[in-house]
Amino acid sequence: MEALFEKIKAACKKRLPAHSYQMWIEPIRYSNMDSNRIILRAPNFYLKKRLQGQYADLILSEFKNMTGNAYTLQVEIQDGKEKSALEQTSLLLKNPIQLGLPDIQIRPHCGRLLRRDFTFDQFVVSGNNDFAFSAALAHATRKQTDQHTLMLLSQTGMGKSHLSQAVGHHILTERPEERVFYMTAEDFTNEMVQSLKQGNIDQFKKKYRDQCDILLVEDVHFLSGKTRTQDELSATLDYLHDSGKKIIFSSCYAPVDIPKISDQLRSRLSSGLITRIESPSFRTRVRILQKKAKAKGVNLPVEVCHYLAAELSEDVRQLESGLIGVTAKSSLLGKEIDLKLAESVVRDIAHQRKSITIDTIKELVCTQYGISAKDISSKSRKQQISRPRQIAMYLSRKYTDTPLQAIGQSYNRYHATVLHAVNTVELEIKGNTAFKQQVEHLSRILEQEKL
Repeated sequence: MEALFEKIKAACKKRLPAHSYQMWIEPIRYSNMDSNRIILRAPNFYLKKRLQGQYADLILSEFKNMTGNAYTLQVEIQDGKEKSALEQTSLLLKNPIQLGLPDIQIRPHCGRLLRRDFTFDQFVVSGNNDFAFSAALAHATRKQTDQHTLMLLSQTGMGKSHLSQAVGHHILTERPEERVFYMTAEDFTNEMVQSLKQGNIDQFKKKYRDQCDILLVEDVHFLSGKTRTQDELSATLDYLHDSGKKIIFSSCYAPVDIPKISDQLRSRLSSGLITRIESPSFRTRVRILQKKAKAKGVNLPVEVCHYLAAELSEDVRQLESGLIGVTAKSSLLGKEIDLKLAESVVRDIAHQRKSITIDTIKELVCTQYGISAKDISSKSRKQQISRPRQIAMYLSRKYTDTPLQAIGQSYNRYHATVLHAVNTVELEIKGNTAFKQQVEHLSRILEQEKL
């Protein structure tokens, strides 16, 4: 019977993408068979769950094709452990290997805390993120020992942070002795600058090179133009790579599109596996809402779920915002969740169907700052023109789906200039209240015009 199952796996291999077969079908082993049931063995909980949800019908159809009989499928964990990642983490928290001493520092030594719900079993896998999920899980389980570096690419709110943290959760659950460092590129920069000011840069280097087993760095595009930080990160990455350590990056932009980074860092970022997460389809958005509603214990009617999935199509964060809004409003007003309540919530957060174009943004910015359309596309670097131009590029990136290169052409600039403008505006918003209010004012006008 094992020989039959190997033939079935070979048939599945012909019908699946190579990475899907290698990740989800190849590790499965035959266990037993009775009159109408096939029993297979999976190496871990995640593979069992994926097999049952995605590939069970394919395997059973191949069994029927080869034997002429219809079967049901049962999947067991090879070592008998049936606990999910959340359950395993809970056990670990109840029985820690070592109790830590009280620490006066707010931030842990290994960077930011991982979100409890950002685990593999809470991630909704679909065609838009299947390869990224497989790659992240392979890194977490050490299945691909020859691949040390992974880069997750997507726009904000598509799930790259979820996958990155899921790797951390899995490693801490399965191999709690390993040291996982999770942070943003901005955190890394700030910590390095602080170390330089305090004269303990050697301690900073030792921490990342000798006390880190897995490094998870978010938003590496933030390093654009930060020469000293790039040099230190490049040296650290080379050291970790040569030591066989795992490194995962996330970014909104591919390495080739990030301006003002050194050739050494660009080469290191490009040397590993690069995967992109696309926007979720309607069906995927429905599954995301259903999963999040179940996790929160919310009874979400089907018609409300479909309405939210249709209207909130920008990213996963927007979906989550809609679910939180519906739940909160229902609870505070003592009303049942229905379409009328959902519509009232969506009006406050969803972008309406009237589109915002780059020309609309140009016209608004030029009017607000008293410059002409010719000025904003000119070569002038005067601040009274360059600053509105940067804001217009930022709003063009935020409110349109236009690629960086096309946005650059609209303003007579290269795509790298657009990315630099977006990063500059984002940083200015964080530290300049008056500037933040200006950008928010322009955003409100644009959104009101869409209604």
